[in-house]
Amino acid sequence: MAGFEIGWFLTIIVGGFAGWMAGKFLDMRYGIFMNIIIGVVGAVVAAAIFRRFGIVIQGDWLGFLLTSFVGASLLLYAVKLLRR
Repeated sequence: MAGFEIGWFLTIIVGGFAGWMAGKFLDMRYGIFMNIIIGVVGAVVAAAIFRRFGIVIQGDWLGFLLTSFVGASLLLYAVKLLRR
């Protein structure tokens, strides 16, 4: 799939779900709006990190979900460390 693009609506849905999953995984719960923000920003952060190390996750919404989850988990872990 050469030019897969995820729409804004699906970005918000998948990003919110990834942020929620990361919050459950790290036992840090925020509201739905913070989950969406953390998930979407996490996807951008993780994509930049993956690209830097040459890791390419191709696919559709599932690849975006995996990227968002990893990025959201990294962001939440950083927040958890800073709050100590």
